[in-house]
Amino acid sequence: MNEKRIHKPRPVSGFPEWLPEVRMVELAWFDHIRRIFESYGFCNIETPSVEELDVLHAKGEDVDKEIYVIERLHKEDGDKEARLALHFDQTVPLARYTAQHFNELTFPFKRYQMQRVWRGERPQAGRFREFYQCDIDVIAVDNLPLHFDAEMPAIMWEVLSSLPGMGGEKIQIRISNRKILMGFLEGLAIPRPDGTTIPLSADLKAEIVRDIDKLEKLGKKTVLQRIDGTGSRAGIGFGLDGIILPFIELCETAYRSADELEIALTNSRDINTGNSTLKEGIEELSFVMDQLKHLPGGAVVADLSIVRGLDYYTGTVYETVFTGDPGYGSICSGGRYDDLAGSYINKHLPGVGISIGFSRLFDRLRQQGKLPVGAKSPADILMVLPADDRRAEASETARILRERGFNVELYHSAAKIKKQMEYAGKKSIPYVWFPPFEDGQPHEVKNMQTGEQQKADAQTWRRS
Repeated sequence: MNEKRIHKPRPVSGFPEWLPEVRMVELAWFDHIRRIFESYGFCNIETPSVEELDVLHAKGEDVDKEIYVIERLHKEDGDKEARLALHFDQTVPLARYTAQHFNELTFPFKRYQMQRVWRGERPQAGRFREFYQCDIDVIAVDNLPLHFDAEMPAIMWEVLSSLPGMGGEKIQIRISNRKILMGFLEGLAIPRPDGTTIPLSADLKAEIVRDIDKLEKLGKKTVLQRIDGTGSRAGIGFGLDGIILPFIELCETAYRSADELEIALTNSRDINTGNSTLKEGIEELSFVMDQLKHLPGGAVVADLSIVRGLDYYTGTVYETVFTGDPGYGSICSGGRYDDLAGSYINKHLPGVGISIGFSRLFDRLRQQGKLPVGAKSPADILMVLPADDRRAEASETARILRERGFNVELYHSAAKIKKQMEYAGKKSIPYVWFPPFEDGQPHEVKNMQTGEQQKADAQTWRRS
């Protein structure tokens, strides 16, 4: 006889899966987030897991290393190269969706998505290859009011501060405006070794933005060295780091109000606050900060080191961190973009959005034992089966209770009562219902937590 071949199962690195009791908490998180998003008028959409490769590349970044392409295992003659790939974020699908359905949507278009995304990166703590993101965005035609930039962090504060398990966590939303940095860079006249000056090129500005975006991770000294080296490669000569230094020093402080930030900018003599772009950035950031005064002190701060390295952000930018563990990185980020859908439609569609790194945040709390993990079943009641010939009555009682909104599991066989009770205990089902074991006897229900047992009527019973 041929031996049965056994393939020993093992987890696939970077693709998490949870036991039922953890998955129940995950679903509770989704319900919580969904409720708050919808309370602000955001509607849900769901886009396919795949997009055309051309759509993904239209974002304009070097994303090839992130992408999982979709191909058949066995190609046939004439099959072309892969044209579909799993989406690596929800921003690109949103842009494509908005362009495709432009004539059917009502603007401002307020949408939320809670879907899996896939990225081809090395799995590590807090990093997955398959994970959930929860995004909200508002997109308008031609002009998007600035108050939406303030609504984003207000919503996310409400979500994050009230998630089950987050009660003991201290978080902070850090906000900036890229126009402040871009305006500062516009106003620089860079001296060259020959005594002439040179403006910063667009490529050099982009390099400096990316370097400053790494300030918290790499530290001031390393970032200044990188900027100086970038300037040298661009033919500007040594000293670019010293010219950028006044802005870096402003980045080292988090400002609790727009007034604090404006005072710091005014006192920094090396920064030209008269630059129109910089001035506009300060005004926009001040407006957003003023709109968030209702949040607890320190919940939101202005932090000029938040620039978001992605090129499509043009104004307000956000990052959210654990104040007690800033090295963990951002758990919620986003910002304003002028025309993200411009690659797909000849319309000016500005927007602003913010995204929770759901799986990253969820797994952190799971590993720290902070999630309220308990019940292994969604059932409120286990319906005991006294005997096979009493199944009909037990089933009818369960049906009545379900119609009244209770989740009821009917035990699968007429086993000993002790065994049925142990089953309820293992699954943390809070109530056990005993239908009559003989004609004329009453129904009874037992509270598994208190041990109290009393007569009950399926038509009127309520949780004790």
